[in-house]
Amino acid sequence: MAKTKTAYFCQGCGHNSPKWLGKCPSCNEWNTFVEEILAKDDKQQKGDWRVSTSQTIAKRPLALQEIKFEEQPRITTKDKELNRVLGGGIVRGSLVLIGGEPGIGKSTLMLQIALSLANLRVLYVSGEESEQQIKMRADRMEHKSDNCFILAETNTQNIFKQIETLEPDILIIDSIQTLQSSFIESSAGSVSQVRECTAELMRFAKESGTPVFLIGHITKDGALAGPKVLEHMVDTVLQFEGDRHLVYRILRTTKNRFGSTSELGIYEMLGTGLREVSNPSEILISQREEDLSGVAIGATLEGNRPLLIEIQSLVSPAAYGTPQRSCTGFDAKRLNMLLAVLEKRGGFRLGTQDVFLNITGGLRIEDPAIDLAVCASIASSYEDIFIPQTACFAAEVGLGGEVRAVMKIENRIVEAEKLGFKTIFVSKYNLKGIDLKKYKIEIRGVAKLDEAFRGIF
Repeated sequence: MAKTKTAYFCQGCGHNSPKWLGKCPSCNEWNTFVEEILAKDDKQQKGDWRVSTSQTIAKRPLALQEIKFEEQPRITTKDKELNRVLGGGIVRGSLVLIGGEPGIGKSTLMLQIALSLANLRVLYVSGEESEQQIKMRADRMEHKSDNCFILAETNTQNIFKQIETLEPDILIIDSIQTLQSSFIESSAGSVSQVRECTAELMRFAKESGTPVFLIGHITKDGALAGPKVLEHMVDTVLQFEGDRHLVYRILRTTKNRFGSTSELGIYEMLGTGLREVSNPSEILISQREEDLSGVAIGATLEGNRPLLIEIQSLVSPAAYGTPQRSCTGFDAKRLNMLLAVLEKRGGFRLGTQDVFLNITGGLRIEDPAIDLAVCASIASSYEDIFIPQTACFAAEVGLGGEVRAVMKIENRIVEAEKLGFKTIFVSKYNLKGIDLKKYKIEIRGVAKLDEAFRGIF
């Protein structure tokens, strides 16, 4: 038996130290070091997912031309939103980490994926719920499968024994913070346990070619719990977002080694599980019977998917000395820049006005193509004149009040036409090379802000 050792780990970033420190030298956080007992047997091979892999032959370096590569097809699921977020499907041998707030629907999403893959053998390992609880949730869902196996276990060595017997095609772990390895004697959920269990699962995924999904908890700040190295170890990091009191959920990619990191999927939470929202623009635009000032529709892109979103503004005289500037789902610094452009180039006296801006649907947009829609929304609220419901915008606004061109304008035009809009305001520099006759929607090219406002109002 090896000598028992203790070490201190930072709960924020995973930095280890032989003694306790008040301030972490890596992440500069205070009082984050926790003592953990490390007792390893040197005779055992640490972190093996099976004994046979411990006796490996040293590899020699290969020239790039010597490496033989055969592109394997991805595993496509029935969930088109998940396929899009992953970059076209599940990559064999990949390690995917899914994070989100408690009760947001992470376990429901993964169980639904497991049940939908009826042709593949899926092992769902739960360290938080019993088999009976998972059975109750599965009975509420519409999908049925005979190849979905449930295991309520937290010890990684016992899990790998069942994996060797079952030989699943896909492995789902719910959650990584509940697993515990016999090679580490600290408690489950600690930095060393999370790192060790993830390393064992990563070796299993790469050596066996089995995709592994890990469900992870998040902290109160919204970051994934556990050491920061956890996000570096996995291939893909997905963030499941949304308000528990609302029905819509957003699956967003923050890291993806096999695809784009700008894709997102939208779901609706129902009593029978999560429903894919194939046309999110319809839910992001509220249905209103009367015309309201301060509401404008902007055409944005999330990855390759065009979205039409509703932008709401409220401009009112400041009741106190300093005007308030508040925005939800939009960059506050960019809002201040656009307000300065409107005051300098558009003649709007906004220095004594409170300005509130909201992107509906809980989205956070960083696409500069909604600048013109934001300016139109603010001007509409300031003048208390409504914008026609059949008009939308897709252009960037410069500091000189010029309307600049944006990328993939044709995708935005097609989406606006599909949703029944009659007019779309774009930069006139975007009209080069576009055949206006093939669109039924009226495409109006503008070069300056005042030119756009004359066309709107």
